[in-house]
Amino acid sequence: MTPRPRLRDLGITPGHHPPGPLNAITDVPGLTVGHATVLRDAPATARTGITVILPRGRDSWANRCFAASHTFNGNGEMTGLHYLHETGIFGGPFAITNTYELGMVRDALIRYMFDRGLPNAGGNDLPVVAETWDGWLSDLSVPHLTPADVYAALDSAAPGRVPEGSVGGGTGMICHEFKGGIGTASRLVTTKSGTYTLGALVQANQGGRAELRLDGFPIGRHIPTSEVPTVWGEEFASSSSIIVVLATDAPLLPVQCRRLAQRATVGVAQVGSYGHDASGEIFFAFSTATPIPATAAAAASLAGSSPPANSQSKGVGSLTPLLMLPNEHINPLLDAAAEATAEAIWNCLLAAETMTGLEGHTVYGIPIERVKELSRRS
Repeated sequence: MTPRPRLRDLGITPGHHPPGPLNAITDVPGLTVGHATVLRDAPATARTGITVILPRGRDSWANRCFAASHTFNGNGEMTGLHYLHETGIFGGPFAITNTYELGMVRDALIRYMFDRGLPNAGGNDLPVVAETWDGWLSDLSVPHLTPADVYAALDSAAPGRVPEGSVGGGTGMICHEFKGGIGTASRLVTTKSGTYTLGALVQANQGGRAELRLDGFPIGRHIPTSEVPTVWGEEFASSSSIIVVLATDAPLLPVQCRRLAQRATVGVAQVGSYGHDASGEIFFAFSTATPIPATAAAAASLAGSSPPANSQSKGVGSLTPLLMLPNEHINPLLDAAAEATAEAIWNCLLAAETMTGLEGHTVYGIPIERVKELSRRS
């Protein structure tokens, strides 16, 4: 089967910042992504999974990141945010799954840390897990994921190309009444302080067809339901969500990460979603520039020395040196956050193929040839 194209494969080059080599969140050095996908029809219909992002690969538990979140519309859940808002620190993996298995995934992330003997901050590593609803294609009355699936996603996390579309946590998702799921994009961002990489990954499950836009053109209105059937009635068209994760190697403090996360709102709006009442649009941003050691041993490793004899097991026993991008130099990153978010959503839409699930519900992939044709009018 011929792979479905990404947006740039169609000759469409959105924005003005160039993409990274992979045009994926994994262009951020050291970052890895893993998926586990569950597809079965018995004993209950499952079209679901989990996607994990490890900011520093296998070093994500030992050295944490500055991070922040932003809620555009809060009809959804992302765990660990109280601790994040208090400290500005994020350790371990970020996970995205379906609505009703968020708790199991959170618990499995903790068990994985101990089972694998990974460094931990003595109870201060609260997993960050987000969700979107896949109940149109997957039977939510039955749990489908197990800790083994979470472990598989973590063990498979790798750099390089990121599978998109109906994979991992995005398996059962619907985006602007077409098949949705996982999408990613990146930007190389030149600032007055240097050039940095910014990547976005989305789990896209939002929006109505009439709202869908490509480079400002209302493309969804030109693909009528007589051409591609809609998946549901009007009452469900805006009952949906999107999770956006932004990663960068630019040296940002937590408050700057929050500003970055806020700009995902612009990218989501550019594609045509406006934060409807029943939508959970929750965004997360982190910087890998400053390693924040979880333990004294990790701090000593960064410093190239042994832990001080009087250091405590729960602390690092030393100061953490910081760099900060001046606020006056941050605008290109804010632009890039919106650009990468919008392109990631479109890469998701283009990658996702038609899927049939619960009770025979069928969600159609967006028609590639029509997108190519209509893009010439945008």
